[in-house]
This record gives sequence, C-alpha cells and structure tokens, in this order.
Amino acid sequence: MGSWFDTIGTWLFKYPPRAFARGEFVTAPVLPVGLLAGMALLLLAVVVVTHGRLRTLSVQDRVILGTLRALSLAALIACLFRPGLVTAAAVPQRNVLAVLFDDSRSMRIADAGTGRDTTTRVSAVQQRFADSSALVRALSARFAVRRFRFAASATPVRSSAEVQALGTRSDLAQSLDDAREDLEGMPLAGVVLISDGADNGTASLDDALLALRARRVPVYTVGVGQERFARDIAIERVQAPRRLLSGAAGVVEVDVRVRGMDNARVPLTLEADGRVVATETVQPPARGDLSTVRVRIPPLPTGVHRLAVRVRPLPTEIVTQNNEWQTSLEVRAGPDRVLYVEGEPRPEFAFLRRAVNEDSAVQVVGLMRSAERKYLRLGVRDSLELLNGFPATRDELFTYRAIILGSVEAAFFTGEQLRMLADFVSVRGGGLLVLGGRASLGEGGFAGTPLADALPLTMTRGEINAEGPALPVQVRPTRAGEIHPALQLRESLMASRQRWDSLPPLTTVNQLGSLRAGATLLLSGRSEGGRSDIPVLAWQRYGRGMSAVFGAQDSWLWRMDAAIPVEDQTHQTFWRQMIRWLVDDVPAPFDVTATPTRVAPGEAVVLRAQLASPQFEDINDAQVSAIVTGPAGTSEVFSLEWSLRDDGSYSARFTPRDTGRYTVDAVARTGRDSLQAVTTTVLVDERGADVAQAELRAPLLRRIAEETGGVYYPLAEAAALADDATFTNAGVTVREAKDLWDMPAVFLLVALLLAAEWGYRRWRGLA
Repeated sequence: MGSWFDTIGTWLFKYPPRAFARGEFVTAPVLPVGLLAGMALLLLAVVVVTHGRLRTLSVQDRVILGTLRALSLAALIACLFRPGLVTAAAVPQRNVLAVLFDDSRSMRIADAGTGRDTTTRVSAVQQRFADSSALVRALSARFAVRRFRFAASATPVRSSAEVQALGTRSDLAQSLDDAREDLEGMPLAGVVLISDGADNGTASLDDALLALRARRVPVYTVGVGQERFARDIAIERVQAPRRLLSGAAGVVEVDVRVRGMDNARVPLTLEADGRVVATETVQPPARGDLSTVRVRIPPLPTGVHRLAVRVRPLPTEIVTQNNEWQTSLEVRAGPDRVLYVEGEPRPEFAFLRRAVNEDSAVQVVGLMRSAERKYLRLGVRDSLELLNGFPATRDELFTYRAIILGSVEAAFFTGEQLRMLADFVSVRGGGLLVLGGRASLGEGGFAGTPLADALPLTMTRGEINAEGPALPVQVRPTRAGEIHPALQLRESLMASRQRWDSLPPLTTVNQLGSLRAGATLLLSGRSEGGRSDIPVLAWQRYGRGMSAVFGAQDSWLWRMDAAIPVEDQTHQTFWRQMIRWLVDDVPAPFDVTATPTRVAPGEAVVLRAQLASPQFEDINDAQVSAIVTGPAGTSEVFSLEWSLRDDGSYSARFTPRDTGRYTVDAVARTGRDSLQAVTTTVLVDERGADVAQAELRAPLLRRIAEETGGVYYPLAEAAALADDATFTNAGVTVREAKDLWDMPAVFLLVALLLAAEWGYRRWRGLA
C-alpha cells in the first residue's frame, strides 16, 4: 500500500515524499514581491467587483463562482513566486551506507511471506538483500555499502549470505554503537537496520540514538516477520531474585502471553537443577493476552542453582523456543547480623527474637534499655560489643546488615547517631525496620529528625502515648502484599491468602501518616469503626538501601492469641521472612556482578565490581582481578579497570567459548589488604533469550527511524529505500534547488478549478 502512495505522490509532486520531508521550501519570484502582491489584490478586486455586478445571479451563485475564479487566479499567481525545494542529496560513491543484518535466532522463525511462500525471516532478508537484487544494485550505485551482522554486537561481513541467525541475543543499541564506531571518520550517510526488533540488550538505546542524531545520521529500519502470532504461548517477562539467603523462600513472577488456546489451561513448571520444585496453571486472561503467574521458590540448599521456568508448547505453535526461561540463583549461607534496639521491656522484643532464634541464616542482636544508661545485650559476639549502648561510630554500626527500632524515642539517640541511621540506609545500603510502639515514630519525636526522610510514611509531631487507648486493626495484605515474598505464610499463594484472612487483629498506638511518593503499602488495617486504609506495613527504597515501617505494636498476638494453635508457625514464618527480606539485597563492601547472566558461546559478558571501605566510602585506587572458571575446570584471570564514570566501580569483559556454567571470583587489593568478593555465575547455552519476544516489534523500529530522521519499511516495501536514502544531511552532500511551480499537481489543480467553474455554470444553466 505504501509503495502505491509513494508512486502516485512522486508523479503528482515531481519528487518523492522523502525529498519534501528533508527539503527546505524557498521562493524565487519572477517579479518583485510587492508588485506580485499588488497584482494579486487587483485581480481579486476585479473578480469581486465583476461578480458583484451580476445581479441576475443569486448570492449563492456569485459566491461559488467568485471563489472558484479567485482560487484559479491565486494558483497561477503563486506560480509566479517560483516556489522551490532545496534538498541535500548524497554525492554518488562519496558516502558510506551501513547495512546491519539481524543475526539472532529469532530470525529463523518461518513467518516471512504469505501462504505457500512462507519462509524463514533470514531467508527472506537474504533474498531481498542479495548482491544481485535490484535493491542492493541501486544502493551500491549510490553508496559504498558496508555490511554488518549483529546479535549481542556487530561485526563486518562481506554479504548477506554470511548471516546464519545463530546469535542468542539482540542488542540494538550496542550494535548501532559498534557500527558507528567502526565507521568513525568516514562520511556516513545513513544506517539501514534490518531486524525483527526483538531487542533484549543491556545497552542504552537512547544513548545510541543520541550519538547518531549528533552526527545527523538517519537510521532506516526494515521490519521482518509477523507483528502478531495467531496461536502462541510464550514467556514474555520473568522477575526472579538473583540471590537468596539460605532457608528463605522466594517468588518468581512470570508474564505469559496466551493466544489461540480456546480457554484451555496450560501447566507451568519451575525447575531447580533439573528437578521440578513448583507447578502452577496458566489461565487464559479474560481481557488481553497476558496472564501473570506467580510461583513460589521453596528453600534451596546453599550454593548456585539453575532455575528454569517452562510452559507446555501448543501443538501448532510457530515458535516454541519462547516457552522456556532460565537463570542462576545463588543461595548464600549467612548468618546476617541484625541489630534490634528496644527502649523498654515488652513482649514484642522477646517474641520477635524467639521467632528467629532457630534460623541459622540470620542472627538478631538485641539491645534493650532496662534502666537509665543500662542495657540488656543479647546475641553479642563478645563482652565489648554494644557495651555503651547504641553504636557511636559508623565502623561499628555498618557491620550490621539491618536495624530494627522498637518503642524507643528519638531522644535516646544523639543527633550524630540519627544521621548515622539515615546514612546506614542511604550510604551503607542496609535495611531499616521501625516498629510501632508508644514511644515510636511520631509519638517518639522522630518527626523533623534526619531519620524522618528515610521512612516510607510521613510523621507529625506528637507525644509519647503512655496511657492512651490502642486501636484494634484487622491486618490484610494489599495487592502488592499478596505476592510479596516476605508475606507468604503458606506454600501456595492461595493458602497464604486464606491464612491472612484468618489471623486475629493487632493493635496500633501511633498516628501513622500517608505514604511518601515511591513508597509501597504491603499491609493495611481495618478498624472496628470501618476505616480500611490504615497503613500497617509500608516500605521504600532510600539511596542504596530500603526502609520499612510496621505500625502494629503486638505481632506476638499471632503467636499467643487463644485462636492460634500451639503448633502454628505463622508468627515465626512471618518474622523470619521479614528479617530475611531486610537483609537480602544489602550490599557488601566488595561485590561483583556479571551482565548478562545468560549468554551463548562467543558472546561477551561484562564483569562489574563495586569496591568500598568498611565505612562504605568508594575506593578508586585498588587492583581488582577476577578468576573465571569454565565448566571444564580451566581458569583465566582478568584485570578489572576502574570506571571513570562511577566511583568505586571496576569492569572488564570476557567471552565464554563453551556451554555450561562459569563461576567468577573477584579479588581486590588495596595496599596490604585483600578482599574476597561474593562469587557470581554466568550460564552459557545455545538457547539464549532472543526468542522470548519473537514477534515483530514494529513500534520500536518506527521509533528508531523517527528519532533519527529515517523511515520504517516492512520488508516487502524496502525497495523505496534506495531513493529515500539519497536525501540526507549526513556525509558528503550537494544542495540542489528544485522547481515546484511546474508540478503536475499544480496543473491539475488549476484545471480542476476551471472545470469546476464551468461545470457549475452548466449545472445552473448559466453557460
């Protein structure tokens, strides 16, 4: 359809639409502008006066005939202004045109063409862009064509026949950057990107397009494949934890696209190291085609595990490679130390510590004020730990991974200690949980302190609620809380929801404020008076860490209420998971990550290490190296270089060659000190992630073209590319002025107006 419009438009207006989009309108009047304007006004006046004197005509006839005559004269006078179009065109054989072919596995899908002519995407591209094709001959006659194939990165090739569609990842941003850098210094007139748009790279597409716009290089995108599969089930998105603490359960959230199933249910399985550990059922959604399934990861042994999410393929699916997703999950042993500060003896202190006492992965260190300047210390390492109460230095405070504040007033801390608490979250990246209590939150005077901004709820100044009444609230999870890993009280999501509905109410004595922007409410409370929006558990990210408020003062009722059986483990489960959540993502002073965590053989992996002192001050002058051990047991050492962009950040690249699991151990040396990082892993296989979203993503390709001044074409309409690419402002160009007054459209317009006037006269019996 588009080619027909382009052909007709070019015939009517002399030049292709691309020339008008790129060109600049100018005029070169044959007479002075003032004289032409006077002539136009004079002729217009003559028309008005002439038709006004024709009293034999009705007002309607005079208006219509006068308008048609005036428009005809206006079109002729406009030609005397000699309108033109100034365009910049590439000088033949003086510019480079980069052609990038998608070489990823999604190009093997056989959905190009129609009917019996259906073929694979890569075959259709090779046919259209073969060296002997009319399109390539036209491009080669005007440009020096440089060809690339790309998956995770772009590499030069001699022809489209070298494209094998073996890559397991499509990184459009990195590939555009690679081609641009490879052709640096050459007159680059444009880039042709031929792809299905299945972008799953890690580089910033916005940055890549900005670099091309800065050089005024247009990107012409060619889309391959179908935008919508009629019958398909695919795993589109998976959100899974990267690390878990030993003994902790997790939740995997899976978005499954379902089409053409006729309301049939499909089983979804979660595997760990090849063993099925959980199953759920995919129910076709009532609206749309995305169904969200949440699967619980049971506690796994310490070590690195290979997770796989799979859905059963449909009998007539075009592509089945998108029915599986894999990653690695690291389960670390601990124990992680948590400091619990309580300002008064109360049951919450004893029951919370008792709930996690048998959890070997976490250790709650208790500090309770028993009298003025006297403290009860529980779980300390030695006789000197917390001897003088709350830590007075960052060195001591930052050794903990999380802090719990009970019913303790702000005056218990010095101003420096309150600032340390805020820095513990934002700088150290620790977890902070504030419990409800008579001397907590606003009633404890925390409003206006450095700690107040770190909390997810606003606070107003109040007084300690020493004897005030407690408000009973029935606690229920919100929509976000129902799927949160810390709030899963049973093995399945449905059983967990039912358990929440049966728990006895708790009480609160604090005036809890509203949620801050960016905070999330996980538990809400309903009072006996009917109010149902009382915040009970809320959290937010703050700097590197996170903070949460649990507004109830007596969660121990979930253990001691008469309705709770003696053998019930709800209270223990709740607090074990809550504390594990607090410490899960807390960074160490030295950490290493690999991006992406799953690649194909021959694809590069970026290793990034973050190094800080025990006070979490970034270190830039260290020697950082990584030992990469392959599946065969052979090791290779890589030196990580300091990144100039980020303090304390070091990076390097390595390219795995064999399939299997690679382990990465990083070591940092700062003077005489040496730090051992947490081990990370990379999964190398032939499947990859490229076919996870295998449908043609035309909107993404259109966006790339529009933001760079290019054009998007379906593969069947790519023939127009040769003419459109000629009009460019990049590379070596020549500016040409093209007359527009002699366009066929102008002649047809004047003829149409005169014919309309004559026809109207004939119709009205005036001619």
